[in-house]
Amino acid sequence: MEGIVPSLNTPFAQDGSVDHASLRRLVDHTVAAGCGGMLGLAVAGEYAMLGFEEKTAMIETIAATNSDRIPFIVSVTAPDLAETLDLSSVARSAGARGVCVQVPAGFARHEALVFLNDVAARGPGLLMVQDLDWAGPGRTLEDIVFLHENIEAFSWLKIETSQAGVKYTAVLNATNGALNVCGGWAVTQLMDALARGVQAFIPTGMERIYVAIFRRFKSGDVAGARALFERVLPVLNFSNQHIDISIRFFKELRKAEGLFESGKCRQPGAVFDPVQESEAAIAMGRALVLAREIDMDVAGLSS
Repeated sequence: MEGIVPSLNTPFAQDGSVDHASLRRLVDHTVAAGCGGMLGLAVAGEYAMLGFEEKTAMIETIAATNSDRIPFIVSVTAPDLAETLDLSSVARSAGARGVCVQVPAGFARHEALVFLNDVAARGPGLLMVQDLDWAGPGRTLEDIVFLHENIEAFSWLKIETSQAGVKYTAVLNATNGALNVCGGWAVTQLMDALARGVQAFIPTGMERIYVAIFRRFKSGDVAGARALFERVLPVLNFSNQHIDISIRFFKELRKAEGLFESGKCRQPGAVFDPVQESEAAIAMGRALVLAREIDMDVAGLSS
């Protein structure tokens, strides 16, 4: 798994139910965009607003539509630890490639070890640990190295902390690159992450643009990758001011792209006031124009 591994939004119909037709379109779009994998039922997917049966049905829809064309990772974090284990089993039965989970807050090193071993035993094989701390440093480097050395399936760490760039390097160095590192919410630090050797990045939306940035960087065209990324920054300046704004914005972008029938959200704070509606429209226009330009470039190369 390498490159762009987007976190999938959960589409809802106007009546509030999960829209599986839109979900299937999103999966096909993600594969066609050249992504290196996909992550379902994470924060961007409003996982906290979904029931167990809804999550199970979504896992099955995504896995069946994807048909193992690219790695599908299921986020199984839940307030109830029994649900986390049950979702891990569902992911395995559906044919997902792995699971992503956040260690419950307050768990000491050995509690985390037992918990993650239980998740790994129930899951499909690949274990990604989410090191999420919106304003702090997250788990200590010593804990991460210990867990990596004692859990065979623990092969990916998703870092979403303050000073994420420094932590990417510290983890890669401490494990001699054996623990794969990916970033998520710190997408504004994408160029920094690529320069540090991060193997994958997990943004939301704008897949074709991010794939183009990643491919330019990997081909040695660092200046071209940076120039393209700098055109994305005005969009991120709006979308990433808060997770609720991000969820709402990318739902509306999916609708504008023709992937979702509705931009409906369950996240309570995912609403725009009139000024945000105007700013979102400008940012969305930028994203759509940039995606069309990339599509034309790809078409030109193909011909």
